[in-house]
Amino acid sequence: MIDRNITTLEDSRLLDEVTRLKNEGYRLVTMSPVEVGDKLEIIYHFDKDFKTVNLRVQMDKNTPLQSISGIYFCAFLIENEIQDHFGVEFKDLVLSFGGHLYLDEEAGIRAPYCSMSIKQEDGGKK
Repeated sequence: MIDRNITTLEDSRLLDEVTRLKNEGYRLVTMSPVEVGDKLEIIYHFDKDFKTVNLRVQMDKNTPLQSISGIYFCAFLIENEIQDHFGVEFKDLVLSFGGHLYLDEEAGIRAPYCSMSIKQEDGGKK
């Protein structure tokens, strides 16, 4: 059976809900980001006694997203990975690698998972 327990929240309520789950003994499992047009949707996955709780927040990619690393320290790794791959920024991140946790500056690539188009040499799009 698939547990589809997902609550959609406004980003302004995220810290309150995450704090509540932490106080109730839930552990952070992971975060799943997906690009939805000009928005980034993140589903936060929590577990307690084999019961999952999922919080969905959709945010503007051009606005810094609220970090939950002040509540769940381990979130700093997932949030840094999201910064690397989607080109967004988390505010109040306890330890930020500035988009270079996995991506080296010398590689010359930024946010490989965000939508982009590839132009052909003749100016057309693929």
